Amino acid sequence: MACVLFWCSKQASAQFTLSAEVRPRAELRHGFKTVKAEKDDPAFFVEQRSRLSALYKREKLGVKVTLQDVRVWGNTNQIYKSDPSLFNVYEAYGEYQLTPQLAIRVGRQELDYDNARFLGNLDWAQQGRSHDAARIKYADSTGFAVHAGAGFNQSVASEPTKLFDTYYSGVDNYKTMQYLWVHKEWSLAKVSALFFNDGRQKADSTVAFRQTYGLAGEVNAGRVKLGSELYFQGGKDVAGKTVRAYLAAAYATFTTKLTPVTLGVDYLSGTGRGESRNHAFNPLYGTNHAFYGLMDYFYVGSSHGQEGRTTGLVDVFLKTAFKLGQSSSLLAQFHHFKSPVTLVNPTEATGTLSSRLGEEIDLVFNQNISADFNLKLGYSQLYATNSLDALKGKRGSGVNQWAWLMLTFKPVLFQQQAP
Repeated sequence: MACVLFWCSKQASAQFTLSAEVRPRAELRHGFKTVKAEKDDPAFFVEQRSRLSALYKREKLGVKVTLQDVRVWGNTNQIYKSDPSLFNVYEAYGEYQLTPQLAIRVGRQELDYDNARFLGNLDWAQQGRSHDAARIKYADSTGFAVHAGAGFNQSVASEPTKLFDTYYSGVDNYKTMQYLWVHKEWSLAKVSALFFNDGRQKADSTVAFRQTYGLAGEVNAGRVKLGSELYFQGGKDVAGKTVRAYLAAAYATFTTKLTPVTLGVDYLSGTGRGESRNHAFNPLYGTNHAFYGLMDYFYVGSSHGQEGRTTGLVDVFLKTAFKLGQSSSLLAQFHHFKSPVTLVNPTEATGTLSSRLGEEIDLVFNQNISADFNLKLGYSQLYATNSLDALKGKRGSGVNQWAWLMLTFKPVLFQQQAP
């Protein structure tokens, strides 16, 4: 690394930034992601993300490499020769500015668009989310932007072993994808359109293609900000079923003297009993933690459904954030969850359950201690109904709780600016 710093200091027209992030998070889980049973004991652990990021720019050329390590405290001995949590490459891409408006970026990179509903960097998760892809980016001074990207994945241990076919297995990922994002901003409004083609490898060597079409907009109307989103999914899933699913969302943010207040609803379609088509919308690569309650009961590595069917979700929410001081705030959220399809009573062949799944309250205290040091403290409770128990396949008992404390150290270690 010392050689790199010396070399960059000799480049008169170059810019080099070396930054780091250390982010330990302690969590107390007792009903996180799924309902707790009477005999379930709380879980407690500390997970840490460590990143080292180097960004180099010279005239039209840019290169970024981010190394990352994610581990739970105590997962390795104090004395060891081989570490199972070695650094991996979170980002590694090169970018070239073809014209002042047009650039191409190739390599491992984040795809993070709009509010991260469908494409997001999943920053809450310690590991984050990045894609191996190539994309072309266009943006002009009028607020108009277009991005087009594509990726083709293979599970190959080493290049010499791959001599025939392109079968992709063993990884929960698309085999191939293509997307187009179009965006336009005005002084008081913005709108985006997204097309995403997701190709998944099937056991018979064919590929199932699912298409997602999205439209999102936002407008500031005085003291009220209105926003809405509409997504449709079609094509086929890996089981060979025809996909016909959608997501509709709308919200309004009201500016008050005390705090902004947001009231909204998200509707994600689901598959009911006896339906031959897949009507369950899948927010494939979004940062779902930001939308459907912080306790991650829905769409965040935790299934919810019956008989192998994802039953969708209706989320009516109220959100606000109180400014407590010059550098501190308190976020508060309330979620009311319902099922958009009829739920089956698992104990009665012809019986049904209430559509109400439960309510969740989330509180997050945020303190910016300095420019490169942040503290967050969170507490959540979820009140589950028998219907939610049925979706999780587990008989719950009592109140589900989750508490956490996260420290983020994010300094710039070295910066060489162009003269």
